Amino acid sequence: MDVDPSPSSSSYSTSLVLPKIDENNTLEMRNPKERMIEILDVLEGQVEKLRKEAYQLEENKDQLLSSLDSVRNADLLLDDNDREDINRYADRIMNRCLTVEVKVLTNRDQMQEEALHQVNHLIDGLVMGLKVDPVSAKLKCVSYMNACSSNVENGVTDKRFESALLGCTLDDQKRVKKRLQGLLNYFDKSKITSLQ
Repeated sequence: MDVDPSPSSSSYSTSLVLPKIDENNTLEMRNPKERMIEILDVLEGQVEKLRKEAYQLEENKDQLLSSLDSVRNADLLLDDNDREDINRYADRIMNRCLTVEVKVLTNRDQMQEEALHQVNHLIDGLVMGLKVDPVSAKLKCVSYMNACSSNVENGVTDKRFESALLGCTLDDQKRVKKRLQGLLNYFDKSKITSLQ
């Protein structure tokens, strides 16, 4: 049995290469377990690549939705009819984008589920506070971002958020950091500045 990479017939990714098992190769001197482990190693690498590509698709979708939201909320000098046309067009594109669902599941134990729930609750509170007090919301977002990083800006770290974040899986921690970075980018686009 020999493992040869052969092109996949899948049309979604031309770079996906799966092993082909040749059981007629009698010249192979390795034992069957070693050969099977080699095959599984190749497959595990492909699964990780697939997960990474799916994460990238999720991120692309979020960026598209964010851009559409920015277009809809842009303060351009449009009359009411033009604004209505633009919003209808943006809504149509947004609804089309929402028909795409990409989901990568992360295995979590009960404590990790609770930690992620707490982190999401804190971030949701931050987003809700954006409408009431954008300056305070930005400062809190920076303190949350500092909890995600070893490089601390302005020396402020939210310890409650950091504690909850440390209870999350590494995949969740990466996603939370990206989500917070997206919020900080939104603050920057909105030109929300602190009163320091």
